[in-house]
Amino acid sequence: MGGLAHVFEDEGLATTQVSLVREHSVEIRPPRALWVPFDLGRPLGTPDDAAFQTRVLRAALALLAAPSGPVLEDFPDQAPDAAPAEGWACPIPLPPPTPPGDATEAALLAEIERLLPWHAVAQRDRQRSTARLSGRAPADCARLLAEVLREPEGAPSADELRFACTDLKAFYMEAATARPGQQRASARQVADWFWGETSAGQVLMALRAPLMESSDKAMRLFAGRLLVPLAQYHRLSQAGG
Repeated sequence: MGGLAHVFEDEGLATTQVSLVREHSVEIRPPRALWVPFDLGRPLGTPDDAAFQTRVLRAALALLAAPSGPVLEDFPDQAPDAAPAEGWACPIPLPPPTPPGDATEAALLAEIERLLPWHAVAQRDRQRSTARLSGRAPADCARLLAEVLREPEGAPSADELRFACTDLKAFYMEAATARPGQQRASARQVADWFWGETSAGQVLMALRAPLMESSDKAMRLFAGRLLVPLAQYHRLSQAGG
């Protein structure tokens, strides 16, 4: 969007935007951008919090008062998380996470097999799934990630790997929140469950370090800035990432 903003500005149309990855905005230098310290996929912060989202929008629109740019401002506040659901848990208990190693692929496939019925419930009730970017089934995403963990130099393109990671996370999180009638979990609860209690979370964190050594700049950016959310960085040392 930053690149497109330059095109619009050249035609005389003033632009502003919300940026989730500050490094992108620093490099692309859009005319006006508001960086927000929120999770990827949530540019306005916590869902259903109209007052907070309005603050974000007003801050982005206020940048239009700048006669010229580039202007990059930081939004000052973290997004308030939704109230945690008391006693929330994944609808089916999973075995303790398997540390990345020889059993990685088997552990991932076992988790996916247990979660499949609940993901089917999620798709039925919500009439959609966001786990569609890669065009791969969850098990195929898992096999790809396990293979890359074994042989990082054989990794596909950064986009292909990013799509597989995104789809796997979406599959897990949709399945984990599918139980009918349960209190809606907060985003932090679901993220903490995925990154702290699943083998999939362990694998994604373990991938970070080897991918950061890639000769591909796009892969290093993906691994360093997009693979693991900032709120989960405290787990990296435990996972070897």
